[in-house]
Amino acid sequence: MNLTEEQRQRVTAWILQGAKLAEVQNRLQSEFGIKLTYMETRFLMDDLKVTPKDPEPPKVPETKIADEKKSPLKKESAPAPGGVSVSVDQIARPGAIVSGKVTFSDGQNADWYLDQTGRLGVVPAQQGYKPSQSDVQEFQTALQSELAKMGFA
Repeated sequence: MNLTEEQRQRVTAWILQGAKLAEVQNRLQSEFGIKLTYMETRFLMDDLKVTPKDPEPPKVPETKIADEKKSPLKKESAPAPGGVSVSVDQIARPGAIVSGKVTFSDGQNADWYLDQTGRLGVVPAQQGYKPSQSDVQEFQTALQSELAKMGFA
């Protein structure tokens, strides 16, 4: 594959602008009429001594970083306004494989735990308190999401 110096410069520019290997391969075909296999395109990049850029990792919002610094012992999901928020304890309570706290939409708090058999228990701070059905569903969804982030799913 013999490219002119101008073509080499253009290919280098494409890569430096963030073009991926497949995009370079397609542009070579459409702009120069040069059809290369994927491997040949890889070799061309090696010859040009350029490497496609890796995508930048997503930036973490500042508020999330501040929240993590505030409470290193537990992990919290962001509560929806008037919704249910769930936190996971870093050290599980005795007899549980994972535990944490939940705040329901009406402001009531409860401890929750998952035992070794996979049973979920909820212990409300106010004796006799029962959350609404929609809060229970929202709690289960938020808990499932938090546990999945931790690898429990």
